[in-house]
Amino acid sequence: MRTIAVIPARLASTRLPRKILREIVGRPMLAWVHDAVRAASGLDDVIVATDAAEIMALCEKNGWHARMTSPNHRSGTERVHEVAGAIAADVYLNVQGDEPLAHPEQIATLIGVMRNPQVQVGTIMTPASAEDIPNPNAVKVVSDATGRALYFSRAAIPFDRDRGGEVRHFKHLGFYAYRKTALDQFVKWTESSLERAERLEQLRFLENGIPIHVAETPHNTIGVDTEEDLRAVEKILTGRK
Repeated sequence: MRTIAVIPARLASTRLPRKILREIVGRPMLAWVHDAVRAASGLDDVIVATDAAEIMALCEKNGWHARMTSPNHRSGTERVHEVAGAIAADVYLNVQGDEPLAHPEQIATLIGVMRNPQVQVGTIMTPASAEDIPNPNAVKVVSDATGRALYFSRAAIPFDRDRGGEVRHFKHLGFYAYRKTALDQFVKWTESSLERAERLEQLRFLENGIPIHVAETPHNTIGVDTEEDLRAVEKILTGRK
């Protein structure tokens, strides 16, 4: 199974400008992401997909495989689709460039989901902390007995009405794997109503009848969107060093 990891790396981020190039413990954020993905087993290639000459220059300096992609893409999924149109593979992984706490085991778990040839889209989840459950910035996911996602939401799902304490909550981690047929369909569909309401692009697959298979990982991450996120990640990575 030929598997390629794509790291979408857009420079013009809104909430935290130029975050992909911000330094964490003396290294650009993108370097932390690339190292984690590169360390995972089961990958045939790792490609940074960017729209910025400055990011491309960083990749060339470090000898990373990178491709310039359209500045008009609205999401990382669209950027991955462009790469998929140029480079053949059985599976394409999407690991965002703002995930400096990415772990090789997460990548391996995601690849494992796609070993079932019937799976078109895969992703991962981790047990949600008490702080994550009410936090709208931590996306929750509920899956069925076969591991297929029932729904993703910023709300606290499932709702524990009787406060029995037996309900398990899972935080969705924004790492994806796709087959090209699923990517081809995604970019043809218009933004779905649930996607628009929750601001979660993966709901476009569910609303159009494409199951998303979810695997559990013990490793949590912090996607960096704010200065607060950046400080939290720096504290963690400083501790690791």
